[in-house]
Amino acid sequence: MNNMYFTEEHQLFRKSIQDFLQKEVVPHIEKWEETGSIDRFIWKKFGDMGFFGINYPEAYGGMNLDLFYTVILLEELQKINSGGFAAAIWAHAYLAMTHLNAEGDEAIKEKYLAPSITGDKIGCLCITEPFGGSDVAGMRTTAVKKDDHYIINGSKTFITNGVSSDYLVVAAKTNPELGNKGISIFVLDRTMNGVSATKLKKLGWNASDTGEIAFDNVKIPITNRLGEENKGFSYIMEHFSLERLIMGINAHARAEYALEYALKYMSERQAFGKTIDKFQALRHSIADLYTEMEICKVFNYNVATRLDKGEYVVKEATMSKLKSTKMADEVIYQCLQFLGGYGYMEEYPMARLLRDSRLGPIGGGTSEILREIIAKIIIDKKEYRPATK
Repeated sequence: MNNMYFTEEHQLFRKSIQDFLQKEVVPHIEKWEETGSIDRFIWKKFGDMGFFGINYPEAYGGMNLDLFYTVILLEELQKINSGGFAAAIWAHAYLAMTHLNAEGDEAIKEKYLAPSITGDKIGCLCITEPFGGSDVAGMRTTAVKKDDHYIINGSKTFITNGVSSDYLVVAAKTNPELGNKGISIFVLDRTMNGVSATKLKKLGWNASDTGEIAFDNVKIPITNRLGEENKGFSYIMEHFSLERLIMGINAHARAEYALEYALKYMSERQAFGKTIDKFQALRHSIADLYTEMEICKVFNYNVATRLDKGEYVVKEATMSKLKSTKMADEVIYQCLQFLGGYGYMEEYPMARLLRDSRLGPIGGGTSEILREIIAKIIIDKKEYRPATK
């Protein structure tokens, strides 16, 4: 553990999360992986422990702690071997809730943010569309203003918590002719007329529900808009830095978990009269993989430090996700190979790890899109700025 980033208080917090996950979550993981549904009680237990309020204001029940408490939560969630469960938790706490906290007014925060922190309400973030993918500016969902309300029509897809959530943070075009300068953000209740969801089947992340959501003439009050009208694209881009860093941190944590598991297995597995961690070819492969993982981890910690200070780290967070998710896939692929036939068996963790990790280079912006963003910054000298500037 790098004490340059983690204090004694951080370490105590990590231990409390580890104990909580082992006691309250791990016994249920297999069931949730099989059913594709997470029991509601665990959300309230997370809320009671304060884990949803780590970096949110005390005024709404949060703890207002630094970003490395969040890093710890993310890392430990990856080490219980359920990418789906981890995704459900962080999609609520750091996708949906981030918008509520950053753009919501006092009434929104009291109605949605406060019960999100306590675990009484679950949220999801709805940006990706069936025809848009990573092209946020190309979204087709519209919100037409009429008197004191908006009428929302359209659809979203690949939405984590898209079926089970209580509210939805939705991006829609309020001024389509303006392109990405005509997008706004809204919060909708699941029970509003015209909101429907269909559960999708996936390769991995089986414990989380991923939904395709339709909006059919959904009428919402103007007061349900988050922030200013037509500023939604800037809000989304600003918060993408956190989402992409989160996925980078997730990646280095699951790679570290895979390496630790493989090393333990290799220290016990014998072939030709010695444990397989004594074979030079495997030892040197481990050395290379561990080096790649550590480089990504330290880079991610550096980006987290800068983000925690309020710096606008869109380039660095994009690099974090691009590099770390690719690294994790390669590490886990090799760790499965180290286990031989057992790596292919479901009773060992590598098969699920391999499936769950594969979403890393896809979700939150594909690696291809991320490379183009980085190229625009480096080659075209494009500047991304916060919505507040």
